[in-house]
Amino acid sequence: MIHHVMVNVSDFAKAKDYYLKTLQPLGYSIALEFPEYSIVGFGQAGFPEFIINAKGPVSQTTHVALTAPTKEAVDTFYNAAIAAGGKDNGKPGYRKEYAPGYYGAFVHDADGNNIEAVFMDPNPGA
Repeated sequence: MIHHVMVNVSDFAKAKDYYLKTLQPLGYSIALEFPEYSIVGFGQAGFPEFIINAKGPVSQTTHVALTAPTKEAVDTFYNAAIAAGGKDNGKPGYRKEYAPGYYGAFVHDADGNNIEAVFMDPNPGA
């Protein structure tokens, strides 16, 4: 249903490097880039789904949840985000209060945006 999401960042070069490392475990790579406008879009199969933009100061933070193909991808996303300078906002694990099989991890980027990776485990008890 959602075509793409844009997140405002304060330091374009730092954010680009951070998200390149953080989103790779979810199968994302750079799909679109307009460096003259400080815009880069990350996505799968060449389509920019997650876009960062350094247009003005960050006045509000955003929460974005991205689908992960496996639990291991959620774990790798979290570890990559922390290694790239992200701050923990919820280690990988089941969130039974959200939904059965909801396995997610949360990290804050340098601007405080809350980025989440989610895998809906069809067999959470297995």
